[in-house]
Amino acid sequence: MKEFNTTAVCIPSKHYMVDLSERVREIKKLVDAGKYFTINRARQYGKTTTLYALKNVLAGEYDVINLDFQGIGDAGFRTEQSFVRAFCRLLKRKRPVYELLPEGAKDSVEEILSRKENLAELDELFIVIGEWCNTSEKPVVLIIDEVDSATNNRVFLDFLAQLRDGYIARDTDGIAAFHSVILAGVTDVKHLKSRIRDDDEHKVNSPWNIAADFDIDMSLSTEGITGMLGEYEADHHTGMDTASIAAYIHDYTDGYPFLVSRICQLTDTEVSRKLPLEDAWTRHGIDEAVKLILSENNTLFQSITAKLTNYPELRASIRSILMEGTKLTYNPDQEDISQLEMYGLIRNDNNTVRVANRIFETRLYNLFLSDEEMKNNVFSREGELVKNQFVQDGKLNMRLILERFIVTYTQVCGPLEDRFKEKDGRELFLLYLKPIINGTGNYYIEAQTRDQTRTDVIVDYLGQQYILEMKVWRGERYNADGEKQIMEYLEYWNLDTGYMLSFNFNKKKIPGVKRVQIGGKVLFEGTL
Repeated sequence: MKEFNTTAVCIPSKHYMVDLSERVREIKKLVDAGKYFTINRARQYGKTTTLYALKNVLAGEYDVINLDFQGIGDAGFRTEQSFVRAFCRLLKRKRPVYELLPEGAKDSVEEILSRKENLAELDELFIVIGEWCNTSEKPVVLIIDEVDSATNNRVFLDFLAQLRDGYIARDTDGIAAFHSVILAGVTDVKHLKSRIRDDDEHKVNSPWNIAADFDIDMSLSTEGITGMLGEYEADHHTGMDTASIAAYIHDYTDGYPFLVSRICQLTDTEVSRKLPLEDAWTRHGIDEAVKLILSENNTLFQSITAKLTNYPELRASIRSILMEGTKLTYNPDQEDISQLEMYGLIRNDNNTVRVANRIFETRLYNLFLSDEEMKNNVFSREGELVKNQFVQDGKLNMRLILERFIVTYTQVCGPLEDRFKEKDGRELFLLYLKPIINGTGNYYIEAQTRDQTRTDVIVDYLGQQYILEMKVWRGERYNADGEKQIMEYLEYWNLDTGYMLSFNFNKKKIPGVKRVQIGGKVLFEGTL
């Protein structure tokens, strides 16, 4: 029976996966048009699986050379000569590809590899490639995965320059070259720069400026996830509402392929051990899977953390967006924004920078809050000490959490100061809340309301949602607008009770929590 897969390539006969047919058809149009292009997406974004599906579709019309540059070690990129020999060895190891070579091209590859001296040069390799393209009965397509293995090496830039020259000569002089070239990786090699000349002019140009734009959406749609779950449901008969569960998974992941597959995989293999299968494939079961993801140290999160460690300016930008409610206008020419998007951390949401998905948001919030916890933060310690008071019959007593936070804040910080910023209150409250729900519940910040004036926190605890709005008090009218907004939220979530925490500078305020009845809904308003 099939299973969900989160490692290497997904194969339709072995794994439950989203139908990629439409995506592959769109990419094939670029190949048919003879385009050279890059597929640069974040780690574990389905690039290798897409290339596998594409190769199978192209095989009938094209000779496809599909290589993975991870098969060339660091030594293979040190010099031009070592790269040519490593490339030839890679061709030979990829037997189905090697068998496509005409006999003359095979002889040339064997001759290069048999040399006692490491004297092979790039132009010799491209003479072999030209011979192959000239004598092949089908157009030849080159696909190279994991080009990130090579992007820090000058020889790779020279390789790109040769590909570019072949592309130009193909169209201007009729010289045989690859019909199409596809490079896949995280780094957008289209923007790599290379010195074309080493003289005093130091002329700089892009070695890949002939590449066509690749704007095909690689994320997984709700409809696609629904189809995958439908295939699973046909095998397991859980009784799940596939469309509803797919939409819920998409809400968490924004279609990030690894996260979608990992949620499904954990639901199938781990959550189903604690819950009956029919209960595992509900919203509560999906929440349990998300909780597991947020607590694991998988390779995707390791990659994200490494990038933020290696690029402190990127870390500062992300922290500012999340913890301070900073709104950044999306500008692809801004280096930090460009890199954050390349690594899959952000997306363009109506020309505003947003963190890519809710799972990333929560993981990053936890990271930044842990930074504060390491400073021996009193709010985190207090939340840990009293957390058992706040759970009654498996439900959070959010009203009591608000009351105790207000007391703790007043004892530790005293009265609100004019220098107080809303992000200070948000951060301190989350530090207090995190140990209370940690290991049992999840939380996330509603991106549409995260700014300098208000923040909506959605907490999920054992399948029960709690909606909390945090804001700076700006008068009765503004407060009424906030009440209206949270009532709409409660209606959306089908809840009867909501919570509000106001940071109020009015000297005549009465600190504490009061109960407000608004129509058929109840709102507990905390004032600090």
